[in-house]
Amino acid sequence: MRFVEVVLLEPEKTVVALADAYFFPPFQPSLLPRTKNAPIIPTRLPARRARLVVYNKMKNETSIWISSLKCMLLLGVDIREASSYHQRLFQMFSLQWMPWNMLNVKLLTESDSPMENGYARPVEGIHIVIDVQNNTVIEFEDRKFVPLPPPDHLRNYTPGETRGGVDRSDLKTLIINQPDGPVSVLTWNLRIGFTPKEGLVIHSVAYVDGNRGRRPIAHRLSFVEMVVPYGDPNEPHYRKNAFDAGEDGLGKNAHSLKKGCDCLGLIKYFDAHFTNFTGGVETIENVVCLHEEDHGILWKHQDWRTGLAEVRRSRRLTVSFVCTIANYEYGFYWHFYQDGKIEAEVKLTGILSLGALMPGEQRKYGTTIAPSLYAPVHQHFFVARMDMAVDCKPNEAYNQVVEVNVKVESAGPNNVHNNAFYAEEKNLKSELQAMRDCDPSSARHWIVRNTRTVNRTGQPTGYKLVPGSSCLPLALPEAKFLRRAGFLKHNLWVTSFKNDEMFPGGEFPNQNPRINEGLATWVKKDRSLEETNLVLWYVFGITHIPRLEDWPVMPVERISFMLMPDGFFNCSPAIDVPPGPDVHTKEAESQKDIQAELISKL
Repeated sequence: MRFVEVVLLEPEKTVVALADAYFFPPFQPSLLPRTKNAPIIPTRLPARRARLVVYNKMKNETSIWISSLKCMLLLGVDIREASSYHQRLFQMFSLQWMPWNMLNVKLLTESDSPMENGYARPVEGIHIVIDVQNNTVIEFEDRKFVPLPPPDHLRNYTPGETRGGVDRSDLKTLIINQPDGPVSVLTWNLRIGFTPKEGLVIHSVAYVDGNRGRRPIAHRLSFVEMVVPYGDPNEPHYRKNAFDAGEDGLGKNAHSLKKGCDCLGLIKYFDAHFTNFTGGVETIENVVCLHEEDHGILWKHQDWRTGLAEVRRSRRLTVSFVCTIANYEYGFYWHFYQDGKIEAEVKLTGILSLGALMPGEQRKYGTTIAPSLYAPVHQHFFVARMDMAVDCKPNEAYNQVVEVNVKVESAGPNNVHNNAFYAEEKNLKSELQAMRDCDPSSARHWIVRNTRTVNRTGQPTGYKLVPGSSCLPLALPEAKFLRRAGFLKHNLWVTSFKNDEMFPGGEFPNQNPRINEGLATWVKKDRSLEETNLVLWYVFGITHIPRLEDWPVMPVERISFMLMPDGFFNCSPAIDVPPGPDVHTKEAESQKDIQAELISKL
């Protein structure tokens, strides 16, 4: 038996919401269901169950098991006592292993150092077909001969390499110090989880809003898929379209973070525990980082009449992890701000996937970055799954989604000065209507609203999804990778919540498209999005045209989007953030003098 994945089977959404209302401070009896004028207090938590994906090598079967954790053994599962059982049979074909440059062969230049950058000398034209079940090589083909690129003196990135660049020896130490300890971020409630596929998962996100208490925003936030298609039609690059979450697992490929490098300041680390293929437990220490960051100015205004100024610094709570998928590194971050914003950010770095060229050859579909070495053009797509619960109490599902576009008013009596524009809203009532694309020209965004809760102006409370820079696939519709990545065809999808619809390419994307699997199939049911549990699937990405400056290691590229309060609060929730500790500076003293002078004149 090979244990492909063992994860916690998460409790039902309503059960979690009920537990949140009771266990998260501040306790709010008004959020709990009532009977005979008394709230129903949860007396026990639901049974803990595990979900297992198990491959039986002898029977050539993949099975899915749901088991109570009390039936779990230390190094496996007592399947005889599993509470329920569901089997899926997959025929395991011979696996064609398409080497991405140096992933299966390690070639060194003139050095035997383990830190040698082997990606700098890729082998072209070799294809190996392996039967992974029997561990036998079925085919070996050497389709073409391309000489190895010559040794490149800029190839390595470890300390001590001589590159003839700028002298950095005068770089001074930067220390982030919190002498009073961490700030108690009382405004945010959330839980932190971690899975083999998704990596970091944020549960039960809520904002504690003064006397209004704990107000839910989202039930579950995570990155559920990541696709990297390449734009070179030549061998072997046209085959490159990795599904890094569904095929490899973002969590499984995460690594330990180092204080002072990956995160600065006062940090809380979390370990991750996984079941390996034999059923044993493996631990990645310090895999999730929780810390606070200074983020510049939060808000400021200076009265030009008096010269008096008020300014507040922004501080955000950041939860993050970093994974290495072969040659690339990806950092995933969730930032929680004092003004109620939530930012999802991805940082891309690592080494380019490269190909060798014949001497003097140029490649149309890539960038030559060193002699006889080039990097193909490609795209990186990420899918964020956001199970929303804006202002929803337990057992409530009163959310809807609207699209907002800015329109230019037509010439006429309503626009006599030709300057008028306005925001137009459209309610997305069903799943097929909610397949949408970004449109920066109309400042397009989407708002999840609670139809039963209003702000002080009588408008529904809501949170809006504000896109950042993004893209759509540049491949033709007939491209083979789009058969299993149909979810890349739109930036936004909205579905009615269903607990087994977790991954946009299906649970086994290497078997996709399968019947009734995947986001593009689920929305064909065209379920209603009116006053229901809404799940937003936001697809965003970057088109990477490699630069010479991306070699030997690509500097971090950042892409992100925002969840922002839209009528959720009655005014700015950041207005009560106190001034910083430097209030007794000369500037503050001079402002006091100005105030005193004005008072004396009055």
